[in-house]
Amino acid sequence: MRTEDTAFVGGPLDGRTLAVHVGATGRPPKVYEVPVPDPAGGPPTVHVYRLEPADLSPRLKLPRGWVYTYDPEGAPERHRWPWSRRRGVNPPG
Repeated sequence: MRTEDTAFVGGPLDGRTLAVHVGATGRPPKVYEVPVPDPAGGPPTVHVYRLEPADLSPRLKLPRGWVYTYDPEGAPERHRWPWSRRRGVNPPG
């Protein structure tokens, strides 16, 4: 699998550049989650970073590279499939 050096802005990884796996299109994942273990043995704290374009090309406005920005209130992203329903909701009719 291919990796790309991606910069992190804000949060505990501010200023660091890490190798992040990219998909078939060459784009890193939209959300990068960093679990930090609790010293007291409790559940780990999860820091969430969201993907943003680092720069845009002047003519076509295509992204030139990527950067992860810290999201302090970010919750881990959950997939919401269009065919799934919330539990406890009755079907219409």
